[in-house]
Amino acid sequence: MAILQGIIDTYAQFFNWEMWAEVLTNPVSWGLIGTLVILEGLLSADNALVLAVMVKHLPLEKRKKALFYGLLGAYVFRFIAIGIGVFLIKLWWVKILGAGYLAWLSIKYFIDKKKHAEAEHEDVEGINQSGLLIRLFGTFWGTVAAVELMDIAFSVDSVLAAFGISEEIWVLLLGGMLGVLMMRGVAGVFLNLIDRIPELETAAYVLILIIAVKMLLSVFGVHIDHIYFFMLLALTFAGTFVVHARNKKRAAQESNG
Repeated sequence: MAILQGIIDTYAQFFNWEMWAEVLTNPVSWGLIGTLVILEGLLSADNALVLAVMVKHLPLEKRKKALFYGLLGAYVFRFIAIGIGVFLIKLWWVKILGAGYLAWLSIKYFIDKKKHAEAEHEDVEGINQSGLLIRLFGTFWGTVAAVELMDIAFSVDSVLAAFGISEEIWVLLLGGMLGVLMMRGVAGVFLNLIDRIPELETAAYVLILIIAVKMLLSVFGVHIDHIYFFMLLALTFAGTFVVHARNKKRAAQESNG
């Protein structure tokens, strides 16, 4: 009963105007918000591409419906995950599991990138139209179910990343909602940005690895101050643009040579 009351109290923070007023007048809070926006935007770009491929076999008018229903489910799941996660993240073993999962995501990205260097998005496939979900629910609702499952998988990544950045309730609430909005709203903008600067995608997974280390260190009572976290963030993206400029220069030299 106490846990249920605690979850309700967590959700009530959505309407705590004093908390939001304090958040919006604190420069550190804006730094955390900026970090969430950048991270969610970069991660949601590839996620949006995956979902677009998943619904491409549907008629044009049904594609948006399938994505919309998936969006509703993603909100519900994140809402539940945030409420429960506020309690779970206080447990040291949950932090270790979360840090391990985020680290695995980052390492897997670099392994896959090396493995599929010759074929961009080679691992992105459409839904198997003879698959179990399609057979059980039909083409449209089977696709909706598949999109729903994929949204939940993406939600786990985003919610854990938000927990890694900060355990403040408002960070978790905002991060959870931003992730879904980014995937459906401005993912196209970040896709275009990644097309122009491909190294940004790598930067996102470097950032995830940093967040994983930050979460793991907190288990042992080592807390990285926000200013140092922002410095690491700035260095990551500064290095990204340096690498991009170097790669662009090298590509120009190879084309001229």
